[in-house]
Amino acid sequence: MEHFLFSDSFVFSYIVLPLLIFVARIGDVTLGTLRIIFVSRGYKSIAPILGFFEVLLWVIVISQLLGSIGSWINYLAFAAGFSAGSFIGMKIEERIAIGTTLVRITISKDARELMNILSQNGFGTTLIEGEGSKGKVNIIMSVVSRKSIKDIQKLLYNYDQNLFYSIEDVRSVKKGVFPSSQNIGSRWRIGK
Repeated sequence: MEHFLFSDSFVFSYIVLPLLIFVARIGDVTLGTLRIIFVSRGYKSIAPILGFFEVLLWVIVISQLLGSIGSWINYLAFAAGFSAGSFIGMKIEERIAIGTTLVRITISKDARELMNILSQNGFGTTLIEGEGSKGKVNIIMSVVSRKSIKDIQKLLYNYDQNLFYSIEDVRSVKKGVFPSSQNIGSRWRIGK
């Protein structure tokens, strides 16, 4: 009787199988999250490849889950793997920073100084005059790769800590002025 708690069947059913379901679910949801992000950013050729492996892992997980239909620990592993996979997928996408954004800066004073600062750092700018709720404003727009967002935010903060700006995703861009890009490996450095 004392050997029942440590039998191979117990270890497999309550430790190994839930762990495998958890890890495989992390894999398939991470791939799914990345697939959706790649499609939304216009990288449609990568999506079918990710989708193939996503569904393959999902089928493996579901078959194991259905094979042990009465095990509540497997359900918990399935749900926890989904949550962890979503989080990990978003973190990976954040690190590779694919895509382009539009930074829209609204400034009530002369915008030439800020435009020069951005230009000196390789960012292209466009100036539009507008009318805000408190009078005349200048709107500086700059199309920026997502990997450069922190750089431009730092420049804006150093220029004026109370500066109003918004950042929004851009689906596609053709031509323009962009800072020189890094290779993808440099974004994966430890401690960055």
